[in-house]
Amino acid sequence: MLPDQIKEEIQQAYKQILASKSLRPRYGQRLMIAEIARALAQIDAQPGSDDSEAAGDTDGGPVCVIEAGTGTGKTLAYVLGALPLARHLGKKVVLATATVALQEQVTLRDLPDIAKHSGLSFTYTLAKGRGRYLCLSRLDQILQGNDSENAMLALFGDDVSDPGLATPDDKALYESMLDKISRGEWHGDRDDWDGVLRDTEWSPVTVEAGQCAGPKCSNYSRCFFYQAREQVEKVDCVVANHDLVLVDLALGGGAILPAPEDTIYIFDEAHHLPAKTNQHFSSSTRVRATLQWLDASAKTLAKLAGDTVIEDNGVISREQADIKPLFRQLSETLGSTLLLLEPLLQAADGAEESITFELGVVPAELREQAVQLASRFYRLTRGLKEICTVLRRQMEEAGSAQGRQHAEQWFPLLGSMANRAEAGEKLWQAFANPDAAGQAPSARWLSQVEQGDTRELVLSCSPVLAAHTLTEHLWQRCAGAVLTSATLSALEKFDVLAMRAGLPAHTVYHRISSPFDYARAARLIIPRLNCDPSDTRAHTAAIIALLPQLLDRQEASLMLFSSRRQMLDVLEGMSDEWRHIILCQDDYQKAQLLNFHRQRIDKGEPSVIFGLASFAEGVDLPGKYCEHVLIAKIPFAVPNDPIEATLAQWLEQQGKNPFMTLSVPEAAFRLVQASGRLLRSESDTGRITLFDERVISKFYGKSILASLPPFTREIYPAHLSLPAATGG
Repeated sequence: MLPDQIKEEIQQAYKQILASKSLRPRYGQRLMIAEIARALAQIDAQPGSDDSEAAGDTDGGPVCVIEAGTGTGKTLAYVLGALPLARHLGKKVVLATATVALQEQVTLRDLPDIAKHSGLSFTYTLAKGRGRYLCLSRLDQILQGNDSENAMLALFGDDVSDPGLATPDDKALYESMLDKISRGEWHGDRDDWDGVLRDTEWSPVTVEAGQCAGPKCSNYSRCFFYQAREQVEKVDCVVANHDLVLVDLALGGGAILPAPEDTIYIFDEAHHLPAKTNQHFSSSTRVRATLQWLDASAKTLAKLAGDTVIEDNGVISREQADIKPLFRQLSETLGSTLLLLEPLLQAADGAEESITFELGVVPAELREQAVQLASRFYRLTRGLKEICTVLRRQMEEAGSAQGRQHAEQWFPLLGSMANRAEAGEKLWQAFANPDAAGQAPSARWLSQVEQGDTRELVLSCSPVLAAHTLTEHLWQRCAGAVLTSATLSALEKFDVLAMRAGLPAHTVYHRISSPFDYARAARLIIPRLNCDPSDTRAHTAAIIALLPQLLDRQEASLMLFSSRRQMLDVLEGMSDEWRHIILCQDDYQKAQLLNFHRQRIDKGEPSVIFGLASFAEGVDLPGKYCEHVLIAKIPFAVPNDPIEATLAQWLEQQGKNPFMTLSVPEAAFRLVQASGRLLRSESDTGRITLFDERVISKFYGKSILASLPPFTREIYPAHLSLPAATGG
């Protein structure tokens, strides 16, 4: 139960914000605050108490799912609903967004504003992954310019950037970095650098976890990443992103962020969480590239064994001798595997063809190879990590400065090798081990990509549902969690989200309507096309014929396509009069395109955007910047996606209809998101045009149509007509 003092603190903070900013209370916002606080009040024990222990051992903390329509004011609602209670319970709040833009908005604008106007006293910081921070040791190595050390670092090709090949311009950049650091003007954060840093410029001066020596590093006390991590441990609220939370959970939790048991998680844009989870717990390997890597790694280890400056070289030499045969054995087995895989793709033409193994079950012969490869990669990983342990010890205990320096130079190389070997072990274990009975299978597939003059074969494995992963790593461990977004349900139900994310049985769900007057603000137009979108040629011709009748040069328009081919065909079919005002996604970077569009509108010029799925979400074009959204067709998922195909096979095996269970609800979900690009504030107005008669003619289409906001509908308006030959 929510303590009275916390209830009063939340109410007083909300009243103070409204008074301070001269705002009117929003019913939906107040409801969201109350529902979050009520749900999280189930965390009723202090850390370490018997009650807390008992609760944590069973179902995990409370989970609250809130779909809050655009205009609700979600950020203020979840901060006020969670933060006062978290502080009372001695818990941390980790606020995770899906995009960098929202992460920065929350940190730089929303939280300072809430702290200023609410009367609440709380601390917060922005948490980022290791790769966003400069490594001082790597910077030192580049700027020292020691030829022998640079040559040693160059041995490993792509896995460790080669400081020895830095251009004069790069050297000038790195010297500028050091200068700004020395003057205290920059603290190693890539995002705070004055200017854009290309990946090729940044990657040489940052490291991954396996390449970092941690407390053994000579620059540890000045390390920007560890300084930021120390700050994370001190504050009440940590702003992160979904990716960083998942990295932390994959490392066991509490490695980068606060421990899950001590944390209330708030996932904004939570509809991304299942897919991002699958990405983080998936694996893949390029077979030919791995063969080359094995050869390079064997040579690198031989050179390390011959480095007499390393004082404990005898131990390294013995480890190198023990694992040396593994490189040959792995190469031989991988070569045999390559011969096994190639015939599977002989019938496939084109660089993007792939074979998805039905229900994730791989051929017996491939599984036998995978068992051998997994075992050998496991032994290789253990051996490489043992050498890393020796080098780490040498960094601290070597009797000479040169010995410490050599150990520090070698460590990132061996750490990267160990990471690569462990990734190989993970992939082959996934192919060797059958899926657990009663659980959704993993998707396993073979694809090919063109790589120069050769065809690279890629094996991949991914969970099809994030349910098991999130249950094990998050739901059963966290103090509590809130999942929110403007769109979480599909066909007015949360079934798909619950299935994909494995939400626990005690999860509470709420839908809070947007304050927008949809019927007054927008019209939904469905023109008669006389064709089904599956007839791509006729459908494209109909769109080309109708667009000049629908587009208004005085309105800013956004046209969304499900297919790049159709987008380009429609663009090609438009007259020059229209084509020169269309900004096509393929011609510009997304941010650049949106900037050009806004500039045109500000000048009173016509502008139409042609975009794909990435423009159907997260694009904020309020008011005059978007008054007409046009959608080519109901956005069903791509049917040949290996993960979705495997999931569909499993659902069918369970006696369910994959189309009705998965495809229709998710298409409805995406259509709601796409239509949400139109109304971004209560004063916005406009039109939505959907070029898909199936929402009227098909039984499933009517349920999709019913799930859309209550726009005023114009079905088959008479003033829109196709030429007689179009659509036949």
